[in-house]
Amino acid sequence: MSKNGKCRLDQLLVERGLAENRSKAQAMIMAGLVLSETRRMEKAGQQVSPDINLTIKGAEHPWVSRGGMKLARGLDHFAIDAMGKTCLDVGASTGGF
Repeated sequence: MSKNGKCRLDQLLVERGLAENRSKAQAMIMAGLVLSETRRMEKAGQQVSPDINLTIKGAEHPWVSRGGMKLARGLDHFAIDAMGKTCLDVGASTGGF
């Protein structure tokens, strides 16, 4: 974050879990998939407020993968409130152990 309290758009996408890394965030921005309200965000290095409202055009869900959908359903089904808790998702999928 810069001295004025703003941060790079591509870095913010990564921090929010909307992109896996800055390269993928930059590709999403260049493809015109990143919106703030109805305005298309065009520059990966653009300085934005950390609380800016961002959406990913065409995103079916707010998670990086479908695993997030499964996890959300499990939390709902078992009435688990994970708010404010530290959690670890140890998967056995690609890259798992």
